[in-house]
Amino acid sequence: MQRKRFDQINVIPLIDILLVLLVMVVTTATFIKQGILPVELPDAKSADKKEDQKEIDVYVTKDGKYHLDKAPISVAELEKRIAEIPKDQTVVLRSDKDATFQNFVTVMDLLKKYNHEQLYIVTKE
Repeated sequence: MQRKRFDQINVIPLIDILLVLLVMVVTTATFIKQGILPVELPDAKSADKKEDQKEIDVYVTKDGKYHLDKAPISVAELEKRIAEIPKDQTVVLRSDKDATFQNFVTVMDLLKKYNHEQLYIVTKE
């Protein structure tokens, strides 16, 4: 029995696979770049306009000082400002890892006192 000589490669299946992979990468890259799916919302004449509320940042430093949106603030003033914040407003708490637990609990008590449930506690991996 004589063997057939194999001197060429069929590259068509390889090109097909590469094109499919290219389409997947390009599609995924556009979603990652935008972060959301591009959707054009329809217009409505009777819809209520809702303003986007930005997050309120509360910082607790390692020396026990409080900051509201990066501005230093006392506990009494922080309580007044938290009382003025709407209940559906998102509050982001960033507490230093070396801050005392009491400082963290103080902010949590103020938020609970005024029924704020939209709370994020920022940590790092």
